[in-house]
Formats: sequence, structure tokens, C-alpha cells
Amino acid sequence: QVQLVESGGGLVQAGGSLILSCAASGSIFSIQSMAWYRQAPGKQRELVARITSGGTTNYADLVKGRFTISRDNAKNTVYLQMNSLKPEDTAVYSCNVVTSASYWGQGTQVTVSP
Repeated sequence: QVQLVESGGGLVQAGGSLILSCAASGSIFSIQSMAWYRQAPGKQRELVARITSGGTTNYADLVKGRFTISRDNAKNTVYLQMNSLKPEDTAVYSCNVVTSASYWGQGTQVTVSP
């Protein structure tokens, strides 16, 4: 089993920044990818950013140029630096880690006020 602990969500004004982190622990043998998803009220969950074991990243078009995903392999931790936040970024952000299975964090609320 893999446990994920997320932190860093909160309330911020439009234009501000937040950084999310997700630390993985447990039976980690080989992490294939780490990613952040988000789900806003009344909407489907969507991929925000993903980083593979080789360091390849991909981003949702809506966050390109504003968000940066990174990882610390020694700590099995993934980060999401979010800059120039907009009210439409308001959502519950969840961490996803893929090893031989897919694991999800509990989610952290990000609220961006106008």
C-alpha cells in the first residue's frame, strides 16, 4: 500500500501563488508518474499536471505558463507551484501516484477569490 499526504491548499487572492506538496510513503518500489488533478464543483475531475519518472512533464492548457510541477525523488514528493492564480482555479486538488497501481491523496481545497 501507498499512502499520500497532501498539504499547501488554502485561500488566496487572484494573482497570488500557492504551492502544493504530496508526500508518498509505504510500499513504494517504482513510481512511474506523479500528478495533480483537480475537481471544481459540478465539474469532472481533470488532469492539471503530470511528471514521469524520467522527468517528462505535461500540463493542462489552462495552466500552462502559470503552474509548475516538480518532484523530489529522494523524498518521493511531488510539488505543484501555482502562480497567477485565477478564480477559475478554485477546486479540490488531488495527488495521484502510479506505481503498479494508482493511488490518490485525500485532496486539498484551493480557493481563489476575485
